Amino acid sequence: MGRTGQLLGLTVLLLALAGCGGGAPQPPPTAPNAEPSKSPGLVERLGARAEARAEAKAEAAAAAKAEVGAATPDPAPQVESIALPVWNAPEVSLQPGQLAEARKAADKALAEDRLYRDAQDAIPLYLAILAEQPQDRGAQRGLEKARQRLRAQATALMAQPENQRQALAQAAEIAGVAVALAPEGKAEQALQQRIAVARRLLALNRAGEQALRQHQFGEDGGGAQAAFREVLAADPLNSRARQGLAAVESGLIRRAERAAAVDSDFAAAARWLDKATTIRGEAVTLKDARTRIEGIRTAQLDALREGGLRDLVSSKGLKDARLKLAQAERIALPGDRTVALLRERIELVTHYGSFRPGQVFSDGLSDGSRGPQMVVVPYGSFQMGAAEGEIGSSDAERPQHLVRFERGFAMSITEVTVAEFRRFVEAAKARPRATRRGHSIVYDERSGNFIRRSGVDWQSDYNGVKAAPNSPVMHVSVRDAEAYAAWLSEQTGRYYRLPSESEFEYALRAGSEGRYPWGRSMTPPENSGNFTGSLDVSPSGRHWNNAFIGYGDGFWGTAPVAMFRANAWGLHDISGNVSEWVADCWHASYRRAPADGAAWFNPGCRQRVIRGGNWANAPEQTRAAWRQSQDSDVTSARIGFRLVRGI
Repeated sequence: MGRTGQLLGLTVLLLALAGCGGGAPQPPPTAPNAEPSKSPGLVERLGARAEARAEAKAEAAAAAKAEVGAATPDPAPQVESIALPVWNAPEVSLQPGQLAEARKAADKALAEDRLYRDAQDAIPLYLAILAEQPQDRGAQRGLEKARQRLRAQATALMAQPENQRQALAQAAEIAGVAVALAPEGKAEQALQQRIAVARRLLALNRAGEQALRQHQFGEDGGGAQAAFREVLAADPLNSRARQGLAAVESGLIRRAERAAAVDSDFAAAARWLDKATTIRGEAVTLKDARTRIEGIRTAQLDALREGGLRDLVSSKGLKDARLKLAQAERIALPGDRTVALLRERIELVTHYGSFRPGQVFSDGLSDGSRGPQMVVVPYGSFQMGAAEGEIGSSDAERPQHLVRFERGFAMSITEVTVAEFRRFVEAAKARPRATRRGHSIVYDERSGNFIRRSGVDWQSDYNGVKAAPNSPVMHVSVRDAEAYAAWLSEQTGRYYRLPSESEFEYALRAGSEGRYPWGRSMTPPENSGNFTGSLDVSPSGRHWNNAFIGYGDGFWGTAPVAMFRANAWGLHDISGNVSEWVADCWHASYRRAPADGAAWFNPGCRQRVIRGGNWANAPEQTRAAWRQSQDSDVTSARIGFRLVRGI
């Protein structure tokens, strides 16, 4: 600020002071006797607690104000009224014969710096002498020295750093005496003006400090900030006001840190910091505060993440973890990796428990061996069934309808093999249906037809000869498949079952759309499965009459499991090799079918469902929507099964 601006500020202050009444000056207050410091007693401790409660109340009010985004100014600071003192000389009565004695008494008082307070002081005596003898040079010289002493004392008091209020009050009183002695004196008038300004600035500083103690920072106007800025407008280098503004800034920073640390309200913290920048700009203190608050944010997010992850593996479970995620999302910055990690883990647990989509695993059996390999099928939704007008479709495959899985499930990667089924038969001493009955349906190479043959059971291949251990188990009824699932559940302590019809079609499609499991192409992709291909040849040289043109898989009959490429979700042979039992009862259409992926089962039903193509199916029977009814006692060289397990 230039000299003109400073003078303008002084003028404004003097005009404000001019309106104050002028009563008789009061003697400055006496400084209290100093007492030795003591340890805080009960009264001091209670006072400190009361002050702490008041501070907490003020901070809470400030936080509420910030929450609603109000821009309400704080009250204007209460500045004490300062009157310009007017000095009236004490009355002194002198007789003509007492002038010499009065002169000596005045000189002595001047030497002792007793200048103006009572009738025995220097200035009242000199004035009384001059009233009797206006040309008394001794009195004139003494009075001039007294004026000089007054100016010197007042100037010294203005420079005094301690007890400023008391010192300035005394300086104002002295200046009043000086002005009374020389009403037209420029030095006296200038002195009085400087003291008036200093007292006004001091009063403003004190008012600002009182507002600070009341936590009225004035971030939206008024309050401490208004008082300190008024001081600095008149005196830009006023250290007390500068310190006051720094304290305002610190108070706003404390509010920001409280909002972050106590309330986890980082939006409010940012608003308080923005208000703090209006004090001194983006000062180092502000940069440090932003760093600290980001540290608070990071610590809170880390704690929420760790707590949420602990919840996911504890009895508290998903509910508490989701509450922590919601809190983390509220305080995190966009794109925060901590929140993304917790959200991802909650998503996984919600839909997959302790597993991940695509994860391959097997459960241990009680004898130490392992169960069938399983793969986790992702949760999601699909359109089940055939669309209107799909070539080769039937009404049993309609209406096409949306099925949604809210949770993933595990499905065996391959059909259950002969070796796996053997463990069940031997351990449970089971007698599957074909074994008890003594026959099953096999392919007859000589006639090219499927016929009933005695001595065929689960140990047999598609043509009735002994099956390889890694061949899919055939010649099993749906009851046999369910018995195997129950045994496996008992062995592992996990729940195994046949897939529902919707689970099977969902896994078969594996996210694809179209007429066939692989999409819309009329020919299966190379190495995609064991289907009826025009290039396939039987041991006696037969060819299929109704087959996929141009496709050959090298097998006439079943192939060992996992000989062909898995589908997009890691499942082998689900669309070919053998058709598979599912858990549903047969229904002639999908009207009123479950939409959540559950099996549509009626207790006691005999007609069950098989899904998926097989090595001897026509192309129309290899479509993704194809389904067929079978009696629950049927055993065949074209039907096997696989299992699912809850996760």
